[in-house]
Amino acid sequence: EMPIDRRALLKAGGVLAAAAATGTAAASAAAAAAPVKMRRIATEEAWSIPEHLDAMQVLTQSDWNNLDIENLRLPGGIAATGLGANLLDTRRRLAEMDRLGVDMHILSLTSPGVQLFDADKGAALATLANDRMADIVAANPTRFAGLASFAPQDPARAVKEMERAINRLKLNGFIVNSHTDNEYLDEPKYWPILEAAEALDRPIYIHPRCPSDGMAAPFRDYRLRAAIWGFQAETGTHLMRLMLSGIFDRFPKLQVVVGHMGENVPFHLWRSDHWYRRRPHSYPSRLAPSEVMKRNVHITTSGVEHGPALRYALEVLGPDRVLWAIDYPYEEMAPSVAFMNSVQLAEPHRAAVFHQNAERVFHIPAA
Repeated sequence: EMPIDRRALLKAGGVLAAAAATGTAAASAAAAAAPVKMRRIATEEAWSIPEHLDAMQVLTQSDWNNLDIENLRLPGGIAATGLGANLLDTRRRLAEMDRLGVDMHILSLTSPGVQLFDADKGAALATLANDRMADIVAANPTRFAGLASFAPQDPARAVKEMERAINRLKLNGFIVNSHTDNEYLDEPKYWPILEAAEALDRPIYIHPRCPSDGMAAPFRDYRLRAAIWGFQAETGTHLMRLMLSGIFDRFPKLQVVVGHMGENVPFHLWRSDHWYRRRPHSYPSRLAPSEVMKRNVHITTSGVEHGPALRYALEVLGPDRVLWAIDYPYEEMAPSVAFMNSVQLAEPHRAAVFHQNAERVFHIPAA
């Protein structure tokens, strides 16, 4: 085993932070120049614990050719860039939040979470991470909320952890990193997880990971596996499977959240609806994709600072379906804050995206 040197990570992270401070001076100035006096809740903010980073580092020493493992091995991975320090250090995170006027981060265990491990290891890491997250939230209840991890590898144990996370730890929802063992949540074996989320009245945030083995081959070249295309292709496919499978007929109150302005799905809704209506008997769902999106799906802005895309999403999905997110530390805070401060929006829509929708979806008390 080759555990990550966390002192080196913290040192590297300090160098990275200094460089980022210089590189984002213009964005920070823009944020300061366009102050918006309203609460800011960021909803997809990665975090980790040392044991989780160490366990992922061990996997990179194997000969497993899984795309997520390959992504972790690449130059610019967590250990190489100092990202690990920013995942671990909540004090540094709070200082940057204070500097930029970010009121709250909703923390979630960084992708690919616990889904690369066997069921026992994954469940144990999820429990440990949830306990640590709950401690952070309890110590800073106005600054942090949290999404609980669970190991879908063992659905029965996952349900117990979900119940514990909400009823005992008082966390705010759940995080799952798309596929598990190349399977998706529409598979009947995972229905108890969906049933539990609906019963607990908490959303499942479906976060990206690299494409599953069945669609991996074309993504091995040109670094397509990750955020430039693979993440949204994988997660958008997962969302479309859920919407067309009839899952939301079976669990009509279930809510899911996807990031990155909807993983491309909103921009194809007209065509999806068109073909759904031309072949209505081909799809188990009783609702068209756009009907499901407007009833059961929320999207976040994570990693997409593009005014036309945001305005399109608000128009097509409605202002109650879009939430702000940064995707820290994979994206920097300052440009995201500057974008939301200055993007051309109706002020009621800005307030909905910045905080009101997050308060409702994740059961966060209004300030």
